[in-house]
Amino acid sequence: MRFNAMRREHIQERLHVDVYSGAKEDRDPEMARWLQPDRLVPIDGKVKQWAHEVVDAAGAKTDLEKVRAIYNHVVSTVRYDKSGQGWGRGDIYYACDARRGNCTDFHAIVIGYSRALGIPARFAIGFPLPADRGAGQISGYHCWAEVFVKGIGWIPIDASEAAKNPARREYFFGAHDENRVEFSIGRDLTLNPKQGGEPLNYFVYPYAEVDGKAFSSVDKTFSYRDVPAASARLSGQ
Repeated sequence: MRFNAMRREHIQERLHVDVYSGAKEDRDPEMARWLQPDRLVPIDGKVKQWAHEVVDAAGAKTDLEKVRAIYNHVVSTVRYDKSGQGWGRGDIYYACDARRGNCTDFHAIVIGYSRALGIPARFAIGFPLPADRGAGQISGYHCWAEVFVKGIGWIPIDASEAAKNPARREYFFGAHDENRVEFSIGRDLTLNPKQGGEPLNYFVYPYAEVDGKAFSSVDKTFSYRDVPAASARLSGQ
């Protein structure tokens, strides 16, 4: 697969102006889906309890205040750490217990807590691009979240990048930098044509089946090359 992509920063400008009510919102036809649980991100029981504890401790009343409280809580209490076992699956119970993991684990909490409070939230995954222009290999994926607040629209959030770079904590609540390419949205995915195996936890790497069963021994490489007009060409094999 090869494609050209324009590097473009994504900022939710309605966060910075006092025109929330009546503002045109970028809604999603799948909005109801973004209020439902994922297999590894339930939104009842303990998860709902923990979400309420976070927003109550922050004194958050509006949906925007609640989302901000969840973001601050995750950035402050979860460590970006890919040691040991269990990380990388986006398992909210693992992330809440271990308080560490990668971007998948950070955003399982952001999305799960938001949904548990009745606030739509969606998961996106793709590939990171180096800030410095050039060409090279990309080692792996990156994921992030968006949360929907009425009157504002979708708010881009990257809690894991904020945890790695505290100086940009304010920035990553309401913005995604230009150094990423989105590949797919959502979890528990069914492909078309339908795969024989279970729904995919998330979809960013090539998926193959042999005799109706998932086949994981697929060699894969990802590379990019910046070209004029600030665009980047990404290719995967």
